[in-house]
Amino acid sequence: MELTPGRQRLVFVVVVIVLVGLGIFVISSRHSGGTPAASASASTAQSSPSGSATVSTPPTAVPAPTPVSTAGGAEIYQWLPFTAADLAAAAKTTTTFAADYATWSYTEDKAAYGAKLTGLVTPQYLTVLEGDYDTSGVAGPRTADKQVSAGSGTIDSITSFGTGPVSITFLVTINQKVTSTQSPATLNGQYSVTVAASGSAWQVNNLQLSTLGNTGSTGSQ
Repeated sequence: MELTPGRQRLVFVVVVIVLVGLGIFVISSRHSGGTPAASASASTAQSSPSGSATVSTPPTAVPAPTPVSTAGGAEIYQWLPFTAADLAAAAKTTTTFAADYATWSYTEDKAAYGAKLTGLVTPQYLTVLEGDYDTSGVAGPRTADKQVSAGSGTIDSITSFGTGPVSITFLVTINQKVTSTQSPATLNGQYSVTVAASGSAWQVNNLQLSTLGNTGSTGSQ
């Protein structure tokens, strides 16, 4: 059924409102994941990956959102490029990625760090993450101070979605506790994490500090 311009504007407003509601729904269980810090220094706080910790807390299962209807009875998902099941799967991928990205140990090299992210991120972005993890300014202090990070990630909201391929960008708060030969450190930050549909799965193709603005498909951390 073709909508008139007035109805189209109304639908747009409804979609925006429901997206906020969906974001709150996804957040309500405050999923736990991991947050990678490259080191306990200031450079780590800016989200350089450090390695995967030997112990990673599995993310909480994400329940599928119930269908959301407008006052007229139409399901909101007919105007979105993803289904309720897609949203749940994308959120699960996001929290799993946050856990694996943020939990690391000085005993792991970039190959070990990247291995656990394989399948969760696109091949192109995996190369970016491994490069960031292996950066001398990050890897050096991590090894010298014998740093180990335990992280968690919480989805705060949905900020946008796109098509071709279908993608969803979540606003995620990442927290981590870093222990080392120095004083322990607690770090946190808010990030935009974009996941894109890849066949029947979802893969992360970008992570950025939220203060840097909108994410793209090949940004670095």
